Amino acid sequence: QVQLGESGGGLAQAGDSLRLSCAASGRPYSSHVLGWCRQGFGNKRELVAAIRWGSGRTYYADSVKGRFTISKDSAKNTVDLQMNSLQPEDTNVYYCAVGSGLDYCQYPLRGFAWGQGTQVTVSS
Repeated sequence: QVQLGESGGGLAQAGDSLRLSCAASGRPYSSHVLGWCRQGFGNKRELVAAIRWGSGRTYYADSVKGRFTISKDSAKNTVDLQMNSLQPEDTNVYYCAVGSGLDYCQYPLRGFAWGQGTQVTVSS
């Protein structure tokens, strides 16, 4: 069972950058999708960005396209989220997760593993 640990996050001002990192305790399968979720409207988690471990294909929420970049390091079994041009509305707790598709943010039980969450706070 893969376990996930997050690092990064913290305080930033609007326009600043932060980097989140998620380390997996073991090597994910090539079909696994690792990504970042945050609380959205109605207290439901929404997908921010995700990457398929084998192909490296990436997925982004419309709200972060062009500002956030997700990447993986296969040697370290890590997934990073580079967040540029941060805005106050990016303030949230960010959770790293792994699953077989893109729906584990919306349906948390479909996630195989979750990180503990890391706080990102952006001031204007």
